[in-house]
Amino acid sequence: MSTAERAALADYTTLRVGGSTNLTRTTSEDELVDAVQSAEDAGDAILLLGGGSNLVVSDDGFPGTTIGIGHTGIDAQESADRVTVRVAAGESWDELVARAVEAGWSGLEAMSGIPGLVGATPIQNVGAYGAETSDVLISVDVWDRQRHERRTLSAAECGFGYRSSIFKYAHRYVVLAVTFELARSEQSAPVRYAELARTLGVTAGESAPLGAVREAVLGLRGGKGMVLDAADHDTWSAGSFFTNPILPAIALPEGAPTYPADDGMVKTSAAWLIEHAGFHKGFGNDRAALSSKHTLAITNRGSASTADIVELAREIRDEVRGTFGIELHPEPLLIGCSL
Repeated sequence: MSTAERAALADYTTLRVGGSTNLTRTTSEDELVDAVQSAEDAGDAILLLGGGSNLVVSDDGFPGTTIGIGHTGIDAQESADRVTVRVAAGESWDELVARAVEAGWSGLEAMSGIPGLVGATPIQNVGAYGAETSDVLISVDVWDRQRHERRTLSAAECGFGYRSSIFKYAHRYVVLAVTFELARSEQSAPVRYAELARTLGVTAGESAPLGAVREAVLGLRGGKGMVLDAADHDTWSAGSFFTNPILPAIALPEGAPTYPADDGMVKTSAAWLIEHAGFHKGFGNDRAALSSKHTLAITNRGSASTADIVELAREIRDEVRGTFGIELHPEPLLIGCSL
């Protein structure tokens, strides 16, 4: 059964900041739908809480109802060369990746070590090391708050883009489960990311054993403070705080790295812009600072408030804009606060 309590959101987010809220925990799809409907009937604003790895919540907390997503379950249907896997929104993403690697299901391995729950992955079109959720996602089961019914949306209906989807800024849909189609193979999907390819000793576009790819990705992420560790303040973050800008090539400063994007645009590195605007690893103070391992992560050094995190993010954003004329946009969802 669902349970309700008053809770500090700092206890449920990887940045470990955020004020209090009325928290309802759910453990089944039906409980989740009922909790959403009850909050709507009461006229409450709703915040859906998964792993808390992509949230920056105001020090004032969330004034409505926060609903914790806790239902789990994995249903796999295998054929000779493919496997279709329906995964409940409350499953741990990295535990799913680990299971896929062990079972010989290819397609998720480059996204090892990403914190959070499966239900969040289509919202952000989560990705890393050249792979994205949308590469292998075939449908999303949702509760449609507008039509008050369960629906299944195809990948084409999800409006996926770079770290975006129809789910990210609209509140119409509640993700209940995600279905992926993976290859049955002990070899990975083609390795697209140059740093990962070098680590594996393969050429970009080649494959490698699933276990080797997962081990390499976890090593790379760990070296950047991107694998959660309660003892390491470099991991008290929301991951990459800013998305990599996608711009016309003519708008890029000299020397900035470029990667092909859609519609003749190019993607550049937010970390490069931050560093060349004068910010170094560890920049900040003893409350909020850039990670000592990666300039794209803003971290809580142990006693930061949301205001501290936002102040540092705003300083970085403004300096990059002033230096290069390029606007950085936050990747996590900002709840009750803004830059």
